[in-house]
Amino acid sequence: MNRKSFLQQAGMALAAATAAPSILYAQQKKKTQTQSKGLIIPPYLKKGDVIGITSPAGYILEKDIQSAVQQIETWGFKTEVGKTIGTRDGSLGGTDADRLADFQYMLDNKNIKAILCARGGYGVVRIIDGIDFSNLRRHPKWIIGFSDITVFHCHINHNYNVATIHSKMCNSFPDDWSKADETQLKTIQSIQQVLSGEKMSYNAVFNPNNRLGKATGALVGGNLRTMENLAGTKSDIDVTGKILFVEDVSEPLYNIDRMFWSLKRTGKLKNISALVVGGFSVKPETNPDDTFSRDLYAIVNEKVKEYKYPVCFDFPVGHQRNNYALKCGIRHKLEVTEVATTLSQL
Repeated sequence: MNRKSFLQQAGMALAAATAAPSILYAQQKKKTQTQSKGLIIPPYLKKGDVIGITSPAGYILEKDIQSAVQQIETWGFKTEVGKTIGTRDGSLGGTDADRLADFQYMLDNKNIKAILCARGGYGVVRIIDGIDFSNLRRHPKWIIGFSDITVFHCHINHNYNVATIHSKMCNSFPDDWSKADETQLKTIQSIQQVLSGEKMSYNAVFNPNNRLGKATGALVGGNLRTMENLAGTKSDIDVTGKILFVEDVSEPLYNIDRMFWSLKRTGKLKNISALVVGGFSVKPETNPDDTFSRDLYAIVNEKVKEYKYPVCFDFPVGHQRNNYALKCGIRHKLEVTEVATTLSQL
């Protein structure tokens, strides 16, 4: 290589090296600006507004959403049932293309003011990267559900900072309202109250394993296994300064321990303002020799012992009857006392 060629190539390399940090800075700045946008709270619903019902995860039959449709309409809202209801692809509510198209239609339809997911199960992670959320901040609407719908809560909160609703779905509405107990009625009613703009406040009974204290912050969280699977992706949720709530179902104790270690090792337990532990049903070990030596309380308290924020157990959220509607992304106040725990919207 002659001296002229060498100098030309060296100059090009230097220019590329100089430009690279600027490009990276610009990309990081854009990302930071997106994340720092102020919270958008979708308009609360009024009589006559339309709630779309779709199944972006597991399949559900049309007859199994009729109780939800009837109840929603008694509240004064209208419903639009998506094409995925009654559609099946194995355990999923239609093919990935079917579920994506149905959700996208409801997201873009300005006449639909809220989207109620029919059920959880599995499937949202298969379509989340294909959904165009560009209209969500310009024309926000409520996304409603829990369990696998945690993917939406985390992805939307992290990338778009739009409030969502963690609550029961169509498959939780009782078929016979005359036989529904008080807890069922109140939890379903909480969906209407949240959609109508009421400021909600919930109580949980005192648990001796609680750590007392007060905290404020945006409320975020959902199904723990789902959040763990989102770690390191563009749907990973930022919990810094926030009240984190978690719940799960049919997990063995060793796996619950592993998931809380994941929260700790990824830094999610370090900078939260409070931890709310909802329902955790434990799957028993089939082999007594494999029985894990710590219960849920020991598992959690081991991971948070070095931190000072309040912690509460047995909060009424999760795969259980007392699963109340929560507004994700909106600021709340948590008070854990020797009498009870109270979570109130600010």
